Amino acid sequence: MNLITAKDQQLFGWIFGCTQNRDIRWIRLISRTGDGHFYILLALFLAVIEQQGFWFLVVGLIAFMFELPSYFVLKKAFKRSRPCDLLVSAHIQPSDKFSLPSGHTAAAFLMATLIAHFYPGFALIAYTWASLIGLSRVLLGVHFPTDIIAGASLGIVSAWISLNLVL
Repeated sequence: MNLITAKDQQLFGWIFGCTQNRDIRWIRLISRTGDGHFYILLALFLAVIEQQGFWFLVVGLIAFMFELPSYFVLKKAFKRSRPCDLLVSAHIQPSDKFSLPSGHTAAAFLMATLIAHFYPGFALIAYTWASLIGLSRVLLGVHFPTDIIAGASLGIVSAWISLNLVL
């Protein structure tokens, strides 16, 4: 486990180092698209304009009913310190105290998985966007790379469970 932690911190340092002496406004903007407001607006918009959008909204709500409690349980169970509490000064204020898993990444991959299912033509865009949200969290200094992997996994699994329950 120490080897994984050491490699995780090493990879974090390399990725975070890319932000030094650079304009990071675009990174903050990408991260903010993962705050949650966009998901609600997108789902409501799709539900209003088409039948498939209604099911997108229903499946999404159920998926978040799995993802959010799991996220909170995992945060409390692992109590992993954030990189900005151990190694660096973050570019933003973290949304909570602990690091594992990344909630922004979990929500982004949940949405990307639902978009890929309901609107397959947008799958590449959705997963690219979700990946950029995860990367932005490392670049901003609030998550380690393994937090991103755990968040992505949580989001995908939550979406998959919901899809299998409803459809």
